[in-house]
Amino acid sequence: MTIARVDRPRRAGAVSKASGTGGTGSLPVRRRSRLTALAFVAPLLAYLAAFYVYPLYRNLDLSLRDYTVRSFVSGDAPFSGWDNFQKVLDDPTFGPAMRHTMIFTFVSIAFQYAIGLALAVFFNRHFRLAPILRALFLIPWLLPLIVSASSWSWMLNSESGVVNYFLHFFGVDPVGWLTSPDWALTSVIIANIWIGIPFNLVILYSGLQNIPGDLYEAASLDGASAWQQFRRITFPLLRPVSAITLLLGLVYTLKVFDLIWIMTKGGPSDASSTLATWSYQLGFGSLLPKFGPGAAVGNILILIALVFGLLYIRVQSGQRRQAT
Repeated sequence: MTIARVDRPRRAGAVSKASGTGGTGSLPVRRRSRLTALAFVAPLLAYLAAFYVYPLYRNLDLSLRDYTVRSFVSGDAPFSGWDNFQKVLDDPTFGPAMRHTMIFTFVSIAFQYAIGLALAVFFNRHFRLAPILRALFLIPWLLPLIVSASSWSWMLNSESGVVNYFLHFFGVDPVGWLTSPDWALTSVIIANIWIGIPFNLVILYSGLQNIPGDLYEAASLDGASAWQQFRRITFPLLRPVSAITLLLGLVYTLKVFDLIWIMTKGGPSDASSTLATWSYQLGFGSLLPKFGPGAAVGNILILIALVFGLLYIRVQSGQRRQAT
């Protein structure tokens, strides 16, 4: 009996030391696991540093220095502080560009969400051709943006565009969609709405799939109409998904550049110029580029997008707390 009592602790200790799970034997295992985790994270950190952190740092450096073509190559531009930001704010183009950016963003998002929600509710009925029609509605989202922008430029052409061709049959005079200051911004908004509807459709449709069908059956038994079911059941339960959809669309639409540049280049007479196109024009649109002011406009746009990005993170964290 005494021998057995003495031998058991020794055997347990021997097993603990051999397995490395007790005492100081666990430290090498923890170090190895940490090194393994760092090895997996290292490529991601390198990617973020090379393609996000460094470009942001360079853009901030450009906005705080007086760069010319010569100093951009040599790298000896003098420090100018906030002068470039002051030049941008004092520029007469800043006000219209900011206003066009806000109009372009909020009008696009409002129509994209409204049409996307209507289509999502329509396809939620599960009729026979629903999968095929949903796939067709994804085409604007799947096409390269340069193809979509070029197609809209052709359709809205003042002389040979298909839109003016159809308007002619109704006795409407040709409209200068891309050449008139009164219609240029409207034209790029229409094209952007068409491109963004599939994104809203997909996200909102997936949110509708998570709403229990028993709620609609109970509402039908109580005599609720289709509009009452949407107002009392669909829209309230879809609110978390709607918030994320709107915020993601807001951040994306703020920085739209290629669509506007291909269709109107911000013109005519800066009628469709936004912060994104203006930043490009300052930095690369002339023989004497203004790198500092162009980078300053880009940083202002980044700051606006960052505010809405932080708002998205806050909304997402709030939804997680409600779920738990």
